Amino acid sequence: MKAIHFLVLLALAVAFSFASAFDPSPLQDFCVAIPEPKNAVFVNGKFCKNPNLTVAGDFSISGLNIPAFTGNRVGSNVTLVNVDKIPGLNTLGISLARLDFAPNGGLNPPHTHPRATEILVVVEGTLYVGFVTSNPNRLFTKVLYPGDVFVFPIGLIHFQFNIAKTNAVAFAGLSSQNPGVITIANAVFGPNPPINPDVLAKAFQLDNYAVEKLQKLFANA
Repeated sequence: MKAIHFLVLLALAVAFSFASAFDPSPLQDFCVAIPEPKNAVFVNGKFCKNPNLTVAGDFSISGLNIPAFTGNRVGSNVTLVNVDKIPGLNTLGISLARLDFAPNGGLNPPHTHPRATEILVVVEGTLYVGFVTSNPNRLFTKVLYPGDVFVFPIGLIHFQFNIAKTNAVAFAGLSSQNPGVITIANAVFGPNPPINPDVLAKAFQLDNYAVEKLQKLFANA
């Protein structure tokens, strides 16, 4: 019996080692299998350019010194530099973002990155930041000043909020070439097609009128 248990454990260990080595983490929301390669449109990531045709521009981008527009509803703007902006990031598992915040309450609303941990450094202004753990939920927050760094673990809901009377700027590194973002309010109240209001009314303990009002607000966000 002990020998059988040993063989089972050995088989599982071997299977796990192969899965770890050959089953890469997803680089998009999903990748549906198809029987005929001729019908393929996407790969898990990007197709690779012939190395002999690669140029320095494949690894570079300019313009992150330019402040982004923050006169929108939330008072913030995120300029993401991922594999779509720098092709050379393909397979390297990293991307970058510049975050601009308007004074007096510019907010990067609660959101998650399904494929990346984020490390953020403040270069200008004062930000109140935080993340919420998985159930049972625990909130971690901190006020950041220029030079301060904060980490948001992969997949957890987090936010950044400008609590000063001046502009704020931060830069973030993300551990994926395509980290993805799910803005919580937009995802819940603004998807297409919309979620049944009865579901949201029950989940958030609201009446249907309040839910439908929120859905109208976020439908065009």
